[in-house]
Amino acid sequence: MYEKKGAKLYSAHFYGSKPVYPLYEPVAQSKKAGEEALRAYIPELSKRDIKLVVVSGDLIEGTITPKLMQRQNPGLIEKRQQQAGVLPTIEEFAHAIASSALDNQLETGATIFVGSTDWEL
Repeated sequence: MYEKKGAKLYSAHFYGSKPVYPLYEPVAQSKKAGEEALRAYIPELSKRDIKLVVVSGDLIEGTITPKLMQRQNPGLIEKRQQQAGVLPTIEEFAHAIASSALDNQLETGATIFVGSTDWEL
């Protein structure tokens, strides 16, 4: 078991400021680096009237990363489902991405969260 009793573990969006599962750390580090690199382009994108919106989420049901993490930490997915109530599906995550791309009211640099926002894994 990776977590200390009562410790909260977070998504890649919070990497560097909040703890993540050790097994997930390389993935979280890569995702966060990509997010920060894209955010650094916001001034250049804005000059071209392009907005950047980040979509971040809880464990996404049916994807490979949670399945691989489950192998090392049996019960992880079920525990997160109990804590969050429900995990977002691939379809829900895709819908959030598409909706965000079409939403002219969103400010550049906004972050949209899919699934639970308590981020306690």
